[in-house]
Amino acid sequence: MLRIAITDATIGRPDVDPDRGSFTITLNAARDQLVKAADVITDTTINLVGTIGHHVLNNLMPDRRLRTTPRVVKRAISNYAAKTALGRIRGPSYKATITINILAGEGP
Repeated sequence: MLRIAITDATIGRPDVDPDRGSFTITLNAARDQLVKAADVITDTTINLVGTIGHHVLNNLMPDRRLRTTPRVVKRAISNYAAKTALGRIRGPSYKATITINILAGEGP
């Protein structure tokens, strides 16, 4: 409901992005309206912005800065090596030499 109040307050102003409305300001203004019950039934004119909307518009947050890189999902920290397209990432490989010695002699 609070996000709807922010959107309703900013919809009349095309130069204001709804992301600039503060959730905390809206929450405090709505709480004050419930506690005080001020201006609930004083007039018959329907004001879509209302007191909450006026608080939102008077306390707008600054514009968001542009992203320089696209969003990505962070990799979880793990004790195990990450898999790649070719297999697991491993350290350097060493050449192995296998030697087989066949001993001729008595049987068991």
